[in-house]
Amino acid sequence: MKIGFIGLGIMGKPMAKNLLKAGHEVVCFDLNKASVKDVVASGAKEAASAADVASQVPLVITMLPNSPHVKSVVLGEKGVLEGAKAGLKLVDMSSIAPLASQEVEKACAGKGVRMLDAPVSGGEPKAIDGTLAIMVGGEKELFEELKEILLVMGASAVHCGPIGAGNTTKLANQIIVALNIAAVGEAFTLVKKAGVDPHLVFDAIKGGLAGSTVMNAKAPMMMESNFKPGFKIDLHIKDLANAMDTGHGVGSPLPLTAYVREMMETLHADGFGGDDHSALARYYAKVSGTKIGD
Repeated sequence: MKIGFIGLGIMGKPMAKNLLKAGHEVVCFDLNKASVKDVVASGAKEAASAADVASQVPLVITMLPNSPHVKSVVLGEKGVLEGAKAGLKLVDMSSIAPLASQEVEKACAGKGVRMLDAPVSGGEPKAIDGTLAIMVGGEKELFEELKEILLVMGASAVHCGPIGAGNTTKLANQIIVALNIAAVGEAFTLVKKAGVDPHLVFDAIKGGLAGSTVMNAKAPMMMESNFKPGFKIDLHIKDLANAMDTGHGVGSPLPLTAYVREMMETLHADGFGGDDHSALARYYAKVSGTKIGD
C-alpha cells in the first residue's frame, strides 16, 4: 500500500522504516530534513508538504509532538486537508488531547476524510523493533480495515471506543508510567541512602509483585546514570498536562499526577527536559543529597 507518513522524530522515523521493511511504499514529510534524508535512504519518497503527501496516497499517518502540531499539519495551510481527496484515511498516532482529536476528526469528516486516533506506548526501542502498544479510537470498521498496517508497527492494536478514546487510553497509560517511574526513583534512593546495593535490590524484587516493565526498563538506566532519551521528560510533561486538562474537564481529580508533573517541571527548569523520563532519579538525588548512579 502507498502510505503517507508525516513526523519523523524519535518515534516516527523507525515506524516509517518498519512500513518500508514490510513492503509498503512511503511518501514522507518532516521539517527536519536530516530525518527525511534518513528515511528516503531507506526507500521512501520525499514530499514537499503535508498537502503534497495527502495528494499522493490513500492513507496518511501522522506522528507529531502535541495537539497544536496536529491541528497545524492537518487543518492548516499546506496541510493534509488541503491536499486530501474524499475517501482519504488519516491515522493520527500522536499523543494529544482527546478533545483535539475530536476537533480534527470533525474537520476531516467535513471533507470526506475518515480518521482514527491511535497513540502508542513503548518508546524508541519498541518503535524500532515494531512492538509498540497501539490504542485506537474511531470507527470500528475503519480500525478493522487498517489493523494489519498498524500491526506492522506494533505488537498489539486495540480498539478502545469512538474518536478520542485512543488518546484517553494513552493518558491513562502515561499516568501509570509516570507514577511508576517516580516510585522506582524514590525506592532506589531509599536503598542507596540505607547503604544497600541497588543492583542486588533490583535482582531481588523484579520477579515479585513490584516487578514491572517500567522498573525493568528504567531502574538500570537510573543505576547507570544513562538518561539518553527514549521518551523525553518534556514530552511526558506534555502528556501529563493533557491528562490534567482532561481530568478537570470530566471531573476526575488527579492529585498524584499533579505531583509527579511538578517533579518533572523542576527537572525541566534545571535544564534536564531533554533527558529520558527515568531522570526523575535526578529529582530524588537533589532532594536527598545522594549521587545519581552508584
